[in-house]
Amino acid sequence: MACNRADYLERTIESVLKYQSSVASKFPLFISQLQHLDFEEVHPERPGELIAYYKIARHYKWALDELFIKHNFSRVIILEDDMEIAPDFFEYFEAAANLLDNDKTILAVSSWNDNGQVQFVHDPRALYRSDFFPGLGWMLTKSVWEELSPKWPKAYWDDWMRLKEIHGDRQFIRPEVCRTYNFGEHGSSFGQFFNQYLKPIKMNDIDVDWNSMDLSYLKEDKFLKHFAKMVSDAKPVYGFDAVLKAYNIDGDVRIQYNDQADFERIARQFGIFEEWKDGIPRTAYKGVVVFRYQTPRRIFLVGPDSLMELGIER
Repeated sequence: MACNRADYLERTIESVLKYQSSVASKFPLFISQLQHLDFEEVHPERPGELIAYYKIARHYKWALDELFIKHNFSRVIILEDDMEIAPDFFEYFEAAANLLDNDKTILAVSSWNDNGQVQFVHDPRALYRSDFFPGLGWMLTKSVWEELSPKWPKAYWDDWMRLKEIHGDRQFIRPEVCRTYNFGEHGSSFGQFFNQYLKPIKMNDIDVDWNSMDLSYLKEDKFLKHFAKMVSDAKPVYGFDAVLKAYNIDGDVRIQYNDQADFERIARQFGIFEEWKDGIPRTAYKGVVVFRYQTPRRIFLVGPDSLMELGIER
């Protein structure tokens, strides 16, 4: 998906072609240029809104309609013109395609982790389910697009995807270590979050043999038990100074937060994303946000209802 950043697009295409040549028959490459479609006047719904977000949403709908309806693809991976991809990008999505096809509780598969900064990740093979749509390099199926296309929003399509009324009880697959790197400091969002959250992202740089890995643990019923055990096994830490206490504990740690303000306070101390959308923190599953801290141990920030949703006794 491209607009008016020729230098960015060139960098993205070079990155894709570097790893696409061996799988080109499976992964044909399409480039969609917004300017060529920009022929209708845009009318923002609220004063002062950026027209760019309306044009972007319109572009996404047009391009995905073309690929799914006109070209009849069963799945599409979406990149934007400010991304580089990891060496195992295509193998990762090929392995995840089987999950996406057979588990209807998965809405999409993403290559991105919002808390994927180098200090918060460790295992390039670890994957999670999330209630929060990550975007930034993601795959969806034709059947999902046929559901989304008729009600596609006029603007802010990514936040729209994060609404509970849109994703319902379905989740997204995301990696611990990102398979894309977003270098887009200059764009429609004016570099928001870039230096703090995007620039330090760790993109996977090793080959992972995804074909030999059993990803069945990511199916809804299995993952709930798998994730619940990790959370249950983590040592609970309490008190306003929980972050300081966690620093001095070996092994995985879980810290309870009481509400959004409490989560933001704890997240700020660790340096992870504080943002929520429609009641869900970025990367969260059942209200739990997990990241590495002084690797390889994990920190689980656990919501007020998370233990109950995971079936863990208090």
